[in-house]
Amino acid sequence: MKTEFKFSNLLGTVYRQGNLVFTPDGTRILSPVGNRVSCFDLVNNKSFTFSYEHRKNISRIALNPQATLLLSVDGDGKAILVNFIRRTVIYHFNFKGRVNDISFSPDGKYISVTTFRQIQLWRTPNYREDREFAPFIRHRIYTGHHDEITALTWSSDSRFFLTTSKDLTARIYSVDSEDRAAATVLGGHRDVVIAAYFSRDQETIYTVSRDGALFTWKYQVPGFKEEDDDDAMVVDEERMRWTTVRRDYFKQDAKARCAAFHCDTNMLVVGFSSGVFGIYELPDFNMVHTLSISQNDIDFVTINKTGEWLAFGASKLGQLLVWEWQSESYILKQQGHYDAVTCLTYSPDGSKVITGADDGKIKVWDAVSGFAIVTFTEHMSAVTAVEFSKRGNVLFSASLDGSIRAWDLIRYRNFRTFTAPDRLQFSSLAVDPSGEVVCAGSLDDFAIHLWSVQTGQLLDRLSGHEGPISCLSFADDGGVLASASWDKTVRIWNIFSRHVSVEPFEQQADVLAIALRPDSKQVAVATLDGQISFWDVNLGRQVGLVDGRKDVSGGRYTEDRFTAKNSARSKSFRTLSYNSDGSCILAGGNSKYICLYDIDNEVLLRKYTISRNMSLEGTVDFLNSKDMTDAGPLQLVDDAGEESDLENRIDKTLPGASRGDLSARKVKPAIRTASIRFSPTGRAFAAASTEGLLIYSVDDEFYFDPFDLDVDVTPAAALAALHREHDHLKALVMSFRLNERYLIHQIYESIQIRDIPIVARRVPVVYLPQLLRFIASTMEDSPHLEFHLRWIDALLTSHGQFLKSHRIEYASDIRGIQKVVTKVQQDLVRLSDENQYLLTYLLKEKESFDSYMYIAAN
Repeated sequence: MKTEFKFSNLLGTVYRQGNLVFTPDGTRILSPVGNRVSCFDLVNNKSFTFSYEHRKNISRIALNPQATLLLSVDGDGKAILVNFIRRTVIYHFNFKGRVNDISFSPDGKYISVTTFRQIQLWRTPNYREDREFAPFIRHRIYTGHHDEITALTWSSDSRFFLTTSKDLTARIYSVDSEDRAAATVLGGHRDVVIAAYFSRDQETIYTVSRDGALFTWKYQVPGFKEEDDDDAMVVDEERMRWTTVRRDYFKQDAKARCAAFHCDTNMLVVGFSSGVFGIYELPDFNMVHTLSISQNDIDFVTINKTGEWLAFGASKLGQLLVWEWQSESYILKQQGHYDAVTCLTYSPDGSKVITGADDGKIKVWDAVSGFAIVTFTEHMSAVTAVEFSKRGNVLFSASLDGSIRAWDLIRYRNFRTFTAPDRLQFSSLAVDPSGEVVCAGSLDDFAIHLWSVQTGQLLDRLSGHEGPISCLSFADDGGVLASASWDKTVRIWNIFSRHVSVEPFEQQADVLAIALRPDSKQVAVATLDGQISFWDVNLGRQVGLVDGRKDVSGGRYTEDRFTAKNSARSKSFRTLSYNSDGSCILAGGNSKYICLYDIDNEVLLRKYTISRNMSLEGTVDFLNSKDMTDAGPLQLVDDAGEESDLENRIDKTLPGASRGDLSARKVKPAIRTASIRFSPTGRAFAAASTEGLLIYSVDDEFYFDPFDLDVDVTPAAALAALHREHDHLKALVMSFRLNERYLIHQIYESIQIRDIPIVARRVPVVYLPQLLRFIASTMEDSPHLEFHLRWIDALLTSHGQFLKSHRIEYASDIRGIQKVVTKVQQDLVRLSDENQYLLTYLLKEKESFDSYMYIAAN
């Protein structure tokens, strides 16, 4: 293939663990999703996932105040520095220890990192734009805590920072060495201190502990009270120290898990292990609001810059919520699948992706924005297959609860349910392109069940297979149904003929997956021995063979005592998908690879690694032999004891247990690809994996712009291109690169009307949104209506086909143009209606005046 698919987005997962970060403008939020980072645009309703990935799950992320540098750290302390604007990796660094908290100072000069009982202060790379061989330069190491540090908070002037620890204390540190006298220990809590904050004037400190206690500290002379006469007590600066002036308690039947403080509004938000959060106004400790948003722990909470939006993360169910507390409404409410995604399908127009999972839920995702539109929860067990009808907005799903359900995606409801006479667990599904017949197969029965969608009645049971049905597929013309079974056969059924004819294709091993080519003349068969065979449907003979055992061979599992090369667990394909023209086929299985094959030449074109996350089984090809002990793999041996994270679940203990729930087990999930589908447009494909729903696309969001690399792009150069060279397009593009509104406006209105069609035809598509937004914003207050309308007409004439094919991406810009044109039309109509009688009066007066002048002249 001439086109190359690249990672585009990650759906199905919105939050896994770690902290959430708002951008400085407060309109976007960053969330760790496994070993990647996703960004959710709350204003434009879009999301994207950074293409880079860590080798372990991300534990902490930080964004500098200028929103140019993103720093993410995984569970082993290995960090990646990323250019947030260009989404490119700049540098890799290792902090050599598990990082509990990381943040940039408010002035962007330092990076604070907490590793166990130490605080490391690093200079921000390229802060002063100096060329350095080592981007990370350590400023200082701070010690003093006797147990693990839980959180770190900076003061607003970047001179001090607060740390909290499991040793039940909080400490104040100074960045400058001459402020060592400011170092203070704040003690008195009876449980782990989870957060500490400075007030706006830095005269007050608030500390929050896990048992629900809030301490207020003041920097004053011990025993001093505000109501005392100032003249009666001479304040001695040497005697001044931080003292507790107030103690308040949240009085919740749960532990405090996280907290956030907005110093401008003195608002404190605390999340509890019961799924309840509370908003409190300080220093008076007035409860503003409480709300239950989950049945599980709230792991993290943060507040945007304006203090209007609160973001919550709950890792148990993978929830990400953004709540506007003043209007008491959700800005964003997303939840990923609780269990592994098992199946997926595209809508006929490619705008939606539907996923089913082991949690029994079906989610409909917008392919462009990345947000879940609706969630269906009617199934009582795992969803095993989902299929779209080629006509109409009807979705079908199969589940292990023994039902096949039909969903109306216009009204978002379940309008039909199909069941078999016997209690079966359906594992495969196929839908006639007309949407009138649906068939399903089960691993419990050897027959194929057919139902009528109109009546919901069971039409027939197709018998012939001698083993469980593993896969079903309808041809696009609707006349052929292909079925695969563990009895080592593939059968072709003509179910609409007067006599049902069956063509069995014998295979060498159990059949795991099949796929019919879009023209219905070829079927691809994946068997247990790792081979993909291609069969001519009409002739009934094999026309091609691909041996993919070495291609799909995955990594080594932790408990394996043999190498990945000798493992048989992942050397077969479990899902297949043809591209739109049938020249290539995608194949995936229980490994970290997705293979793209050229069918005619029977060669491997590309191997896609869906994840390098070492937190999953099967992603590492070679294990270290020293990690194998007599008691088993070293990774599975709990050598932390009571210091392990079991104590974080202290509220869920068994009766009599004092340090966490010993029955709670951590299972390391295995990497696999459960389902693969090409988009109907052929420009992307989706893979349902352990990490979530991975989208690979040939359309890159960042278009190449030669002016990005030109250091001579200046306002003077743009004006010179306009007046001296008379190159209107070059001047306009340079003004967009500089993003100076006055310059864009000057060059835009300097273009002659006769040149508008030529310039509009040559405008690069990467600048279309910016140009459309500029016209929409300028046209509202501009008197040059015809000039703007000429521009709109020229742009839609030249780029109408491109805008139509990308209507989802440019929908907001087109709506802006439509809105302003409609407003101008309404203003003109209203103006003409208001002046109708005035014009009539003036015409009558003109006629009277002309008559008077004529009479006077004669």
